[in-house]
Amino acid sequence: MGFILSMVALLIFMVMEGADPTSLLFLPAIILVIVATFGAAMSGQTMDDLKKMPGWFTMAVMPAKVPPPTDQIRTLVSLAEKARKEGLLALEAQVKAIEDPFLRRGLQMGIDGTDPEELRAVLESEIAAKKSEDKVAAKFMNTMGGYAPTIGIVGCIVGLMNVMGNLSNPEALGPMIAAAFVATLWGVMAANFWFLPMGAKILRVSELQAAQMELLVEGITEIQAGTSPRAVRLKLTSLVPPGSIAKEAA
Repeated sequence: MGFILSMVALLIFMVMEGADPTSLLFLPAIILVIVATFGAAMSGQTMDDLKKMPGWFTMAVMPAKVPPPTDQIRTLVSLAEKARKEGLLALEAQVKAIEDPFLRRGLQMGIDGTDPEELRAVLESEIAAKKSEDKVAAKFMNTMGGYAPTIGIVGCIVGLMNVMGNLSNPEALGPMIAAAFVATLWGVMAANFWFLPMGAKILRVSELQAAQMELLVEGITEIQAGTSPRAVRLKLTSLVPPGSIAKEAA
């Protein structure tokens, strides 16, 4: 929605200024800015990073898949009730039906009798690894946001060189100069409408997912310790921003 809103605002501005919106559809400028920016950013990554790029772009563009915290709390409290009544081993059959792989692994480790401190350390290490991976993805998008305007200027310079070579044809100079500046426009637009916001989106989604995983860690350790369901609910609720709880309750 943000991408679309930005483009709509630009098109409305162009129409109100009397400019032709179709002038943006200058294929050489688009190819230079998008392809060269992506190539320049790729050169700073490893081959393993390149294999992860489809997932990075999916995370940056598609809606975030972050379940509401109240759903997680409800699931953990339900598991705590069962563990309290029937014992931790009674959860083994129920664990297999859990869709969240992080929660499933954590509970299975608890059921297998993993030391509580070791269990927490393993899960927290997984969270740290995810944050680190997401930072690499966000940095890649921000890097493209840094390269795009400069590459747009390169396109503008090339266009102006072409203009200087055709000074003998005054009638063609106006359209040629306008075409040269389209590359600069695409560079600035791509950076500020797409690449930099995509980097910010990845970091925000990463924060939400990490917070969710940290909530699950607390719930898993409390279930393993045999804490009462009421105490589990109170502790987990205290870890969630009040606005989220109020919104879900409404």
